[in-house]
Amino acid sequence: MYDTILVPTDGSPHAERAAAHAQYLATAFEATVHVVTVVDVQAAAGPFGAGGVDTEFVDRLEAEGKEAITAIEATFDESAIETAVVRGEPDDAILDYATEHDVDMIAMGTHGRTGLGRYISGSVTEAVVRHADVPVLTVRKTEASTVEDYDDIMIPTDGSDAAGVAFDHGLAIAERTGARVHAVNVVNISDLSTGADYTMPTELFETFRERGERATEAVAAAARERGLDAVTEVREGFPARDLLDYAESEAVDLIAMGTAGRTGMSRFLLGSTAERVIRHADAPVLAVNARDQS
Repeated sequence: MYDTILVPTDGSPHAERAAAHAQYLATAFEATVHVVTVVDVQAAAGPFGAGGVDTEFVDRLEAEGKEAITAIEATFDESAIETAVVRGEPDDAILDYATEHDVDMIAMGTHGRTGLGRYISGSVTEAVVRHADVPVLTVRKTEASTVEDYDDIMIPTDGSDAAGVAFDHGLAIAERTGARVHAVNVVNISDLSTGADYTMPTELFETFRERGERATEAVAAAARERGLDAVTEVREGFPARDLLDYAESEAVDLIAMGTAGRTGMSRFLLGSTAERVIRHADAPVLAVNARDQS
């Protein structure tokens, strides 16, 4: 499933942690790794570069890019590796490189910041997640994201096609690593109430719970057909918060979930849920874009 894994790096600890997970998966799938750094000459020059920049300035930027690559090359001593320094706006350059080299997965670090205070690598990662045609593994540098064996993989599902695109990816990784699969559904109580004084009919609540049970059992059944251990969980609450709570309480090593890949007001709830999980999960998140199926 994964023959080529792309690891963009800016030399940050977050990128280094993503590289370690990329190496783990590259070993599991016998994949080739491409380590790339993007030199954004225009952004580096700022307003003072309006009249152009000299060769020495560009050479210095590219030398810094090569240093960022060198800093993580040793991570991939067990895998075939290719490296490159490319120019352009980071998210566009990463996506273009992935397309040109037929990449099967992108592994990126993210600072997990929100709002105007977030670091550029966080916003670049979010842009890549929204627009990539291949799964994007996002990794924050947390204690829980330290690379060990993947023993537990969580696959959130609401029964939709958008959620379903992540099944094969999560199950394929579980099959290669021997991980237990956690199929989790959260009945979104904010969707089932219209105000503080509204009490949801028991019949309606049971309908949504039954849908959740069918959705999670479908994932678990597919896992068991592959010889994997699988458990299911249906909760009532708020999707992002409860998925994060479950992942922490069960010491999940990887979350594999679909995202609608939309921006602005038109994006699906699954898209906004995935975005929150990516920003705040301690464990790595494999985001699989489902926009073409929406």
